[in-house]
Amino acid sequence: MELLDKFVDLGPTVVMPIIFTIMGLAFGVKFGKALRSGLTVAVGFIGLNLVIGLLGDTLGPAAQAMVHRLGLELTIIDVGWPAASAIAFASKVGALIIPLGLAVNLLMLFTKTTETVNIDIWNYWHFAFTGALVAGVTGRITYGLIAAAFNMIIIMVLADLTAPMIEENLGMPGISLPHGFSAAYVPIAIVVNKIIDMIPGINKIDISAEGMEKKLGVFGEPILVGTILGILVGVAAGYPIGEVLQMGVTLGAVLVLIPRMAKMLMEGLLPISESAQQFIQKRTSKGGKIYIGLDSAIGVGHPVTLAVSLILVPLTVVLAAIIPGNKVLPFADLAVIPFALVMIVPVTKGNVFRTVIVGLLIISFGLLIATNLAPLHTQMAIDANFTMPEGASLISSICDGANPLSWIFAKTGGLDILGLVIMGVISIGLALYNRKRILKQSSDMKI
Repeated sequence: MELLDKFVDLGPTVVMPIIFTIMGLAFGVKFGKALRSGLTVAVGFIGLNLVIGLLGDTLGPAAQAMVHRLGLELTIIDVGWPAASAIAFASKVGALIIPLGLAVNLLMLFTKTTETVNIDIWNYWHFAFTGALVAGVTGRITYGLIAAAFNMIIIMVLADLTAPMIEENLGMPGISLPHGFSAAYVPIAIVVNKIIDMIPGINKIDISAEGMEKKLGVFGEPILVGTILGILVGVAAGYPIGEVLQMGVTLGAVLVLIPRMAKMLMEGLLPISESAQQFIQKRTSKGGKIYIGLDSAIGVGHPVTLAVSLILVPLTVVLAAIIPGNKVLPFADLAVIPFALVMIVPVTKGNVFRTVIVGLLIISFGLLIATNLAPLHTQMAIDANFTMPEGASLISSICDGANPLSWIFAKTGGLDILGLVIMGVISIGLALYNRKRILKQSSDMKI
């Protein structure tokens, strides 16, 4: 456990390339090529983290300025995902989440209930967060660990089912995204997408990134979309003209740099992904497919994801002010809105209109979920010896405090053993459905 903790504490930019180099060697890639792939992945992650950090540093203060201008009186502080992840890992469930997560993944691979090798160990904290919520509700660590395992099973199945869409719409072959936050919104996106399909007239609206570029010409390109949206956010924040222009240029740069960093990351991933596919197909009589499970950060570079995110950031502040019952002050986690959209965009096939509709719904209900979970979230922070922000009596976050799947687990956890049975039936049922699909797919490949 101590060795695992020390390894994970190195951070994803160190952990990921080490794992990829080892995986490359295991799948028959020569050492030099495997090492180069691992380091290229590290460079891509570092670049993504830098640009996403720039996005958060730019949008956060602007959103705070908008809050002050609107005179909002919201009492629950959004402390952001770094605090939420620290709280999750510091919990008793978090102390065991890495060996538990690895065991669940291996068991699912062995029973053919998943096609994903989830090497995104850092983001196991999402499962730990859910488990800590259940442990807090029930007062039983065992229940929390079981809930974390069920949560991971559901997310792994969702990652498998969406992998073909990820490949088609995000251009990432052999990759799945078993991300506890991003994947939780997939069922909502599917339902809303189906409802829109049934509404005459509305179902014909199709605004794509390519269509925007064609209709708007140069003003539809990511660099100018980001600059224009940045200027609008700066004006809404009441910034002086110089800072408004800086905001515009910075967000224009973000929309250009994130896709390029994601492309570099994919450059490192492809040799390992292709070798993994060949390795599996050679050693299984019925054929087979394997996906490498990664952080959804690699998908935030899609132009629709970024453009819709910049639209939703100021709207999130407005929604926080007008939604009855909301008490959360959005701030630190405004930069994670792209992560909520990463797996929605493939479901909507890059339709800007549909993505905005789904985004507005998940943020609206997410703020209410975060408000509802705030007392439990705060107690988890106190138990983990988290330093509360000055003057804050309640804290929450958009990631994972507004996560609908974590909320469902917390609420069913209130039913004690019955709640675990309900979630167990759902997660195991999904796993068995996935197994049936995988076996059929393998049989078809053999034919």
